[in-house]
Amino acid sequence: MVIGIIVAVIVIFGAMLISSYNSFVNLDENVDQSYAQIENQLQRRLDLIPNLVNTVKGFASHEKEVIGSISDARARLAGAKTPQEQATANGELSGALSRLLVVVENYPDLKANQQFTQLMDELAGTENRISVARKDYNDQVAEFNKKVKRFPGSVIAGMTGFHEKEYFKADPRASEAPKVDFGGNE
Repeated sequence: MVIGIIVAVIVIFGAMLISSYNSFVNLDENVDQSYAQIENQLQRRLDLIPNLVNTVKGFASHEKEVIGSISDARARLAGAKTPQEQATANGELSGALSRLLVVVENYPDLKANQQFTQLMDELAGTENRISVARKDYNDQVAEFNKKVKRFPGSVIAGMTGFHEKEYFKADPRASEAPKVDFGGNE
């Protein structure tokens, strides 16, 4: 009878351990899947930007500084490896694109250009997708991290090698409006 109770306790504990481990695996995979969506949308943005820049170059060839800053920020985003590096590079690229929009205001023919309009619509859609993907990723990270921190998950996570995940945080400079100066008189 005592042996039966001990075996039952071991079986129940083992089942709980396996269930908890599988839950960690599922949550970990959800985080990875959500992160892949961020990367997917960032890549879409990176693919659109050269077309946008080339279109603007045709109209505003003397705006080399703004175009150069977009190209540089795009390269940094393409080379970013961690969520934080990507968030920082994403913030730089967003600022550069904001400055581009100010430049575009000075070129009514460019704003009326069908190719430019289509590219801007695509880019706006991509920005929305990036925002949603970042939120989904951070939601998955929050769920995973809660399980890692809570008891008994913290014990099982420690035993099985699961650790907290990093959130996709905005670059601290993202809260500042981009400053654009064309050397005009005010």
